[in-house]
Amino acid sequence: MAEELSFTRAASDRLFIAQPTLSRQIRQLETQLRTELFDRDRRTVALTPAGAALLPLARELLERWEQARRQVGEVASCCDTVLTVGFQTRIGRGLIPAVTARLGAVLPQWRLSFRQVSWTDPAAGLLDGQTDVAISWLPVPAQAGLSWKVVSTEPLWAALPVGHQLSTSDAVSFAELAREPFVALPANAGLQRDFWLATGYRDTPARIGVEAATAEESFEAVAAGLGVSLLAAGNVELYQRPDVVCRPVTGLPPAELAVIWRSEDDREAIRVFAESCVRCLCDRAA
Repeated sequence: MAEELSFTRAASDRLFIAQPTLSRQIRQLETQLRTELFDRDRRTVALTPAGAALLPLARELLERWEQARRQVGEVASCCDTVLTVGFQTRIGRGLIPAVTARLGAVLPQWRLSFRQVSWTDPAAGLLDGQTDVAISWLPVPAQAGLSWKVVSTEPLWAALPVGHQLSTSDAVSFAELAREPFVALPANAGLQRDFWLATGYRDTPARIGVEAATAEESFEAVAAGLGVSLLAAGNVELYQRPDVVCRPVTGLPPAELAVIWRSEDDREAIRVFAESCVRCLCDRAA
């Protein structure tokens, strides 16, 4: 917050949380310290003298914490041979059997564990340490210290309720689809929300019928007629159900599925997992 001097930028671009959450945390910190850290008015935010005094100390505290986390992680990695994989939509595509076999051949002491993470966390558990690596759709949060490799590029389809006027078409143009109410990811999904609403390809803002925190919630909302949604071609088969119809969409760029990890995490297991994901889908494409 001290670096951005903007509640909006600090919350959405740096911390990936809602602005009221950041404001509440700042107030709690000021209460603990019994002083104001920021001067605020309707248009500007500035550090108070107390805030300016705290800033270098806060940076030092955070750096010391990062050092402690890295050192503890290095010790734990010698004993902990479980790689936790985050995902937000079903992975499928033959990835997990292939990667498990590869990891078993190269690093037999390692095993995989899986954790589904809500769309409210656009980094799929990587930033708060819930997961070690993730299979997720791009884009990822900017300036979050994440690295990735694209493992699959897939055209977009539309999920429609049975009986929808567009459901009888062989393919649907986005110009037609854009007028419909959409099932949206939560606001704090950030760039991912914009991608799955195709925000950059609209003349007017999307009509939001309802928000959904998971793929399962999204398909329930579509089936109930609360809105339509976009999905990647590879997920059409994974989420087949009798009350939802899926059709190809024209006029939009494809989605990119990626294996994502923290840039600072240079463990061999992360490298093997990422390379195995890429190799698996490249072999399938070939």
